[in-house]
Amino acid sequence: MNKNRASDFIEPLRLWPGILFSVVLISIRYLLPVLIPRATMVGVLGGILLSVGIFLWWFFFSRASKIDKWGAFLLIVVSLTISWFLLDKSIATANMGMMYILYSLPVLSIAFAAWAYVTRKMPVNTRRITMALTIMIAAGFWIFLRTDGMTGDVNHNLNWRWAKTSEENTLRQTAGESLTGTPGPDLAVSEAEWPGFRGKNRDGIVHGIKINSDWNANPPVELWRRPVGPGCSSFAILGNLIYTQEQLGEYETVSCYDLSNGKPVWRHKDKARFYDSHAGPGPRATPELANGRVYSMGATGILNAINALDGTLIWTRNPAEDSGIEIPEWGICGSPVVTGNAVIVSMAGMIAAFDSETGKPLWTGGKGGSSYTSPHLATICNVPQVLMINEPGVESIDPSTGKSLWTYAWPLRDRVLQPVWTGNNELLINEEYKNVRKIKISNDSSGWRTDEVWTSSEIRTLFNDFVIHKGYAYGFDGPSMACIDLTDGSRKWRGARYRGFQLLLADQDLILVLSEKGELALVSADPGRFTELSKIQVMKGKTWNHPAIKGNILVVRNSEEMAAYRL
Repeated sequence: MNKNRASDFIEPLRLWPGILFSVVLISIRYLLPVLIPRATMVGVLGGILLSVGIFLWWFFFSRASKIDKWGAFLLIVVSLTISWFLLDKSIATANMGMMYILYSLPVLSIAFAAWAYVTRKMPVNTRRITMALTIMIAAGFWIFLRTDGMTGDVNHNLNWRWAKTSEENTLRQTAGESLTGTPGPDLAVSEAEWPGFRGKNRDGIVHGIKINSDWNANPPVELWRRPVGPGCSSFAILGNLIYTQEQLGEYETVSCYDLSNGKPVWRHKDKARFYDSHAGPGPRATPELANGRVYSMGATGILNAINALDGTLIWTRNPAEDSGIEIPEWGICGSPVVTGNAVIVSMAGMIAAFDSETGKPLWTGGKGGSSYTSPHLATICNVPQVLMINEPGVESIDPSTGKSLWTYAWPLRDRVLQPVWTGNNELLINEEYKNVRKIKISNDSSGWRTDEVWTSSEIRTLFNDFVIHKGYAYGFDGPSMACIDLTDGSRKWRGARYRGFQLLLADQDLILVLSEKGELALVSADPGRFTELSKIQVMKGKTWNHPAIKGNILVVRNSEEMAAYRL
């Protein structure tokens, strides 16, 4: 009887379907996204389907004995379940809680098929022992890892669970660091050169600045580099001071640094910490400068007004708590904006205004829903207004009263991108991953009216905003830089893969691109063709922070370091 069972088990397996599935899985899941980054999600979903195919092969077409079929099934279920409860939080919560399944199943199925092939001529007991070990190792080694964040291509930066994080290294390197508390010599500036998120008009467009564009002969010069706590914040610049937000241990921190040397001037700390496994810990929004004050919005909803010179807290409140708003999955990301006597903030698709001097609530508005955009000031049909991109679409609000002026319905969850003013009372808005749309707004005796001008799928953006120049929009089609004609949305060209953030030097027809990989590229703003004039490496690691510029000094950062370059 035992001989019959052994004989049944060692009868040659039908291996070719499993090997074929494995080869196709490796090609679709791991090679295709490298060759065609836009196909990343095809690779991820294809990897899951092909993994299921390998398990179906084993169960129905491999000729394996029942004990080995069911034994493998039970071991896989038990190993995955136990490992799930032992995972690091970063992996357990990544990709909306699906990272472990999305990443472990392809590895497990390939390892299982490889085991079946390698042990095909081994004794029964040896095969069963090695099968158990293969399953437990392939399913369980994930408990020793963590993810330090995800790229736009859904690739995770995996590290050993016990390895020091960049934040821990920053805390160690800056421990005992003294604050100068002394503003630089250029502080007597009445207006901030770079008041906050994406510059003066939140459009990434710079006028009155010219740089040396021959980087072969005169490359950008690094002025200084220093560690910084994690966060997605960009910079605000006033005179010789730069302002950003970072996470330093348990404290969400608004920091002021000296632009000339990178030394810290002052820090304001709030005991708060937000974390998500995609962008990591830390605040998301960029501080806003107005009237000698820094207005900051933390990822957990803390709104501060701080003296820009010495870091003294003037007032603070938590509008998210005041409004009973649940913190969205990726935190509160909207950067404050100041107009008149109001500082305006966005929270999960809602919008609220507070007296900039006292913090007293003025009004609340917005249709709500999931949104990670910032309030955007605009003057349309000669009427000042603040625009909010939220789940229902676009809403225009009177900044003095909070009353809705007009709305444009285009529902989409989790919006990230800002509206783009193109002139002639027209806006570009985005359906992330899919389309960009141009709408026209008019206002007459019958009231406000919005009309679609065109919709284009020839540039599909995700979290990278446009810049507008001479009738054309420059942005990103997936990871690749692209240019479209504003008259009809037709694409003029698609260029290099940067998946980055742009600054348009309008006086020189040049675009500075800070890529996700930390590269700084100089690109010609020419609709006729894509031309990369030069490129250098300025950051280490994933970079999801917008650059900022004052004169010919560019400041860049990510969640590990920050630096200044003379261009």
